[in-house]
Amino acid sequence: METDNVTINTQSSIRLELNKIIYFDPFKIEEESKDADIIFITHEHYDHLDKESIEKVKNENTIIIAPKSMKEVISKMEFKNYIFLDPNEETNIDNISIKTIPAYNINKEFHPRENNWLGYIVTYNNITYYIAGDTDKTKEAESVVCDIAFIPIGGYFTMDVNEATELVKTINPKIVIPIHYGSIIGDKDDGKKLKECLSDTNIEVIEKLYF
Repeated sequence: METDNVTINTQSSIRLELNKIIYFDPFKIEEESKDADIIFITHEHYDHLDKESIEKVKNENTIIIAPKSMKEVISKMEFKNYIFLDPNEETNIDNISIKTIPAYNINKEFHPRENNWLGYIVTYNNITYYIAGDTDKTKEAESVVCDIAFIPIGGYFTMDVNEATELVKTINPKIVIPIHYGSIIGDKDDGKKLKECLSDTNIEVIEKLYF
């Protein structure tokens, strides 16, 4: 299964090329590309809602998708098309299936469940991508079925490597791409640690974050 269509800028800033150019939580984008067809926002922390980076990738036709709880903040930004979703909702854009999943902390206070912040499950051409958002190993996350999983591993604000390992073994994707480590939080070698922890499985760990 190819991942050449995936680029990780930094942190949880993902660019995904399907039949549309999709960004998740664009952050610290240096070049002004204006190429985003869809921008997904998981929650409102500064490293996930970076307005300067959003301006660099959006154009007049870009659709932005965000939690309903962020409607007031997002609506102040100049987009022609807005889609606001709660957890466990679905929509479809040009044959791209989109489902939302709650993203929250279990034993931390950084991402309260009641904020209704989101992870996304995106399916196109029979490949399902799970973008976890900032979350712990929740019961909802454990129920995900996907081919490629983008999982935070840096700890403190989200899962650490050991917790992420447990989640990945539970959902058993074909490929896991670790995110949310090596810059703001987490060690640069955490991706390699995850690969070691999953070495007894058939799950391929592909590091897309480079430092």
